[in-house]
Amino acid sequence: MPPKPWQTPKNLLILMTVAMTFAFASWTALLNNFVVERAYFTGKEIGLLQSIREIPGFLAFTAVFVLLLIKEQVFAYLSLAVLGVGVAISGYLPSAVGLYLTTFLMSVGFHYYETIKQSLSLQWLSLDEAPAVLGKLIAASSAASLIVFGFLWISQRYLGLDYKVIYLAGGGSCLILTLVVWFAFPRFVSKTPQRKHLLIRKRYWLYYALTFMSGARRQIFMVFAGFLMVEKFAYTVSDIAALFLINHLFNWVFASRIGVIVGKVGERRALIFEYCGLFCVFTAYAFVSSANWAGALYVIDHLFFSLAIAIKTYFQKIADPADIASTAGVAFTINHIAAVVIPVLFGLIWLISPMWVFLAGSAMALISLILALNIPLSPRAGYEVVWGYFGFRKETKT
Repeated sequence: MPPKPWQTPKNLLILMTVAMTFAFASWTALLNNFVVERAYFTGKEIGLLQSIREIPGFLAFTAVFVLLLIKEQVFAYLSLAVLGVGVAISGYLPSAVGLYLTTFLMSVGFHYYETIKQSLSLQWLSLDEAPAVLGKLIAASSAASLIVFGFLWISQRYLGLDYKVIYLAGGGSCLILTLVVWFAFPRFVSKTPQRKHLLIRKRYWLYYALTFMSGARRQIFMVFAGFLMVEKFAYTVSDIAALFLINHLFNWVFASRIGVIVGKVGERRALIFEYCGLFCVFTAYAFVSSANWAGALYVIDHLFFSLAIAIKTYFQKIADPADIASTAGVAFTINHIAAVVIPVLFGLIWLISPMWVFLAGSAMALISLILALNIPLSPRAGYEVVWGYFGFRKETKT
């Protein structure tokens, strides 16, 4: 039976993105308040928990071995199910050990899913449509987040729901939607058979470097920007939910347009703009003394990170199509090398001065900027980099 008009890879990617967001947004929005109120975490414990969360990301390269046994699309479904279970049970284990265990389980599902989603996206989407569709996926995630954070805000402000109920709702909705897409969509076949072994190619070095710095820099935002809101500015769960609502409302409105902009201006210009902006944001974080300004920086920070889709489309343009699945796993591992170390190390620095944590983020943004200046204006296989910091030299074939 031929697939129906709505049974397309694009729609499947959107629905899987929504399922992931229902679970992960619930976990993220509740985390800082939950660990402070129920488990009495300090910067030391939250740093350790976030490092544990990143271990599965560091091991994402093992996805290529799992693909020897099951197809990528089925692997994505199973990963979403694990994510949903991990989030659903989080509220029932309000202790340090319990949180470490449920975080690890949730993270296994999340990171395997994100690895496979990246691979499937770059395989299923053409070079021309990829930036716009990847932007739409961010917009879909933001729309789903709006639902989650709206529910959180109402549940805390008016209903007084317990953490257990909210975690169960977030994880359970992910599981239900995963079952729906599992049975509703056919199995799609990639145009290019994928290599099922690990590989690292010299000509992808700039992609690897950008991915590494993205992982290191993002930890400052993921771990410590939200923690700053709760610890320094005493944001409540409803405050965090309201902030996230504003944050994802902006992303829902602008993310799909960001994808179109990346397609028009190119990866080099998009990433240069992102890293200049992030340098300013991280520097401002270091000295912010107003709760309202801290919230505004959080929203701006998240908008800049949406431009990171340019790293993926850069790779799509320079890659051998058969390398995409294997390189997706390797890239996630590279992305999480620093992510395993930074939360614990910077959690200790946080105890000395939060300012230094964010100034380190500013330094990371500068390094990323230097790397971005080596992206050609028209990257393609054989023309992956521009040698020389400021891109004034001729494009070099590697």
